[in-house]
This record gives sequence, C-alpha cells and structure tokens, in this order.
Amino acid sequence: MSNPTPSHEAITEALSGVIDPELGRDIVELEMVRSIEVSDAGRVEVVVSLTTPGCPIRGHFEQAVSQRVGAIEGVTEVEVGFDVLSEEEKSGLQEKLGRPKLPQGSLAQVKNVICVASGKGGVGKSTMTANLAAALAAEGKSVGALDCDVYGYSIPRMLGIDGRPEVSADRKIIPLVSPAGPKVISMGFFVESDAAVVWRGPMLHKAIQQFLEDVDWGELDFLLLDLPPGTGDVSMSLAQLLPQAKFVLVTTPQPAAQSVARRSADMAEKVDLEVVGVIENMSAFQSPDGERVAIFGEGGGQILAEEIDVPLLAKVPLETDLREGADEGRPLVVDKPDAPAAQAIRQAARGILAMTPEDLPMMAAPVSGDPPPGPKTPGPGATELPVIQ
Repeated sequence: MSNPTPSHEAITEALSGVIDPELGRDIVELEMVRSIEVSDAGRVEVVVSLTTPGCPIRGHFEQAVSQRVGAIEGVTEVEVGFDVLSEEEKSGLQEKLGRPKLPQGSLAQVKNVICVASGKGGVGKSTMTANLAAALAAEGKSVGALDCDVYGYSIPRMLGIDGRPEVSADRKIIPLVSPAGPKVISMGFFVESDAAVVWRGPMLHKAIQQFLEDVDWGELDFLLLDLPPGTGDVSMSLAQLLPQAKFVLVTTPQPAAQSVARRSADMAEKVDLEVVGVIENMSAFQSPDGERVAIFGEGGGQILAEEIDVPLLAKVPLETDLREGADEGRPLVVDKPDAPAAQAIRQAARGILAMTPEDLPMMAAPVSGDPPPGPKTPGPGATELPVIQ
C-alpha cells in the first residue's frame, strides 16, 4: 500500500516551525514561502524567498526546511529552492515588522544575545559585563562583547584591548579579540583616546544598528551588550533591532538603586523584552580581619528579583581587586578566579548558561518523535535560533 500524498496544509504547518533567527518569526508568518509543489510520488519542492541574494543563512534554511518537511508522512524527497523578495515585498515586510531596515544576516550565527542593563549609573554594570564575558569565555564558550554605552564607553579598557578594527573583503567590521577571550566592538575603537561623543538620538540608533549588522561576529554562543544607564534611545533601538534579546539587570543593595533598576525592568516589559535575572553588585565589603560590612545596605537585589519574578543570579561583594582589575584590563574572573567576587560572577555566568540553549546557531534538528510545532508558537522541537531562550 502506497503512502498518502502529503497535503499543502501539512507542509505549511511543518514550515511554520522554521524560524528566521533575526526577525524572530516563522517563514510562513513572514510570507517567505514562495511556493510549494507536491508530486504524486511524494516529492516536495519548496521555494523560500530571502531578504538578500547573498544571505549567509541560506544553508541553514535549506537544512531546516528539508528536515521539517522530510519528516511528514508520505514525503519521499525534498527539494529546496530560493529566490529574493522584491523591493515591494521587502517594504511590506518592513511595514509588518515595524522596522526601518531588514537585517542582512550578520547575527545569524549568534545563539544568544544578553543585554546587561541598569536603571542608573555607578552600579558596576560595565564591570559585570566585562567579567561575565570573560567568565563565559573561560567556560569554553565563544563570546562577543558589544559596548553600547556610546557616550561612556569603557569595555575596551576593562577587557584590556585597544586598536582599530579592520574591514573584511565583504565590507564587514572585524571585531578585536581581548586577551581574556571575547571579541569586542566599542565606540572607543573609532574615536581619539578618551574623546567625547556628542550625538543625538538618531545617530545613536544608527551606530548601534551598524555594530549589530555590519560587524562580522562569526559563530558566537553569547553576545553580551553593555547598555548605557537608563531607559532611553539605545534600549528602544535594541527592542526594535533584537526582538528576542534578553536582559540581565545589575543593581546595588540600597533602595535607591533597586527602585531605579525596577524601571529598567518595566521598560523591558513595555517593549516585550524578557528579564532573565538580577545581579546584586557591591553587596558587602569584607575587611582584612574578616568583618563583613554592608556599606550599601542589604537585600536590594533579592527584593528586585522577587518583584519581577526572576532569579537572583549572584551577590558580588565589594572588592578592591575587582576595581583594580577593571582599571588595568585584567578581568578578575581570569586574573584571580578564586577571589570571592570572581566566584560570584562565575556563579552568575553559570546561571546564564543554565537558561540558554545548546543547539546549533540557527536550525537545530527537532527532537526525535516530536510533532511539528504550531504556526505561531514554536515549541522545544522547533527549528529555531533564538538569540536567547
């Protein structure tokens, strides 16, 4: 008895499990499936429309479509073809997504994007970003650090790197590599040493967009973004450019910092970005004789985590070595990994690892035996590269 001929409906349902990692939606919803042809012998031909002819994630789409459609009963062979969206179709897609420009695939090989944010300055957010990046690299992960604090850039100094990035033959900016391991891009690489950046909001948006889309990040397990303090232009730009990014909030224990950090959580909720954890920095100081002094109070990080219902990833003590390492470009987690502050930051890094996927950058094969996911809500078996999940 011959197998039944697969229906267009079943094929369309399977294709709804193929997610564009940068746009964050499935290719059926995005109207990127140009055509589906089915022969009586069970041969299926699918044509997918790409946003650009040289799309670097074309091969991933081909693999995912083949896997998803090939799992349907009655399918004997899958042929995947490609064309390119017309300018009119691109305009329609941009309008649907509410985005001024479609991505060109620069982040296609980045598994997880984590924004490190705080409501106010002076809480050690950049120090946490640099050390988290170094800690994740020490865990064997490929890591990038993007300094989004255009006015107050400090990541290059904290990761011990300086210079001018080169441009590849594909006209992509090549990030510099820190001695601690992470790839790094910062405004500090493109201005004179310690020069002030005096820009308005629209220029900030364009700079962040270029750092995301015109940098050859390559394959990364994590891209950490050091955000400027507050809830202004950069945060709103990221919500538009990275709809699947996740936030880690940094606060200090006192109520003034904790209440302001809560505003960052509220902002993330308003722009539909998820907060996945809180780090309490400067939680206490331990004197040489062992006395523990809570200089900035107690419990602010735990209160914030409970208010927004996320885990407290770590309580990082106040240590001179942490500050000195940041000033001298020697992340404490690498320079003195047994120091209490280094141990706390590595605990936070392990917490981040525990909540992030281990799949291939974009199209991981579905779990054996799982049914194809529904059209709008990809489940554990969906072939998706979320920036973090």
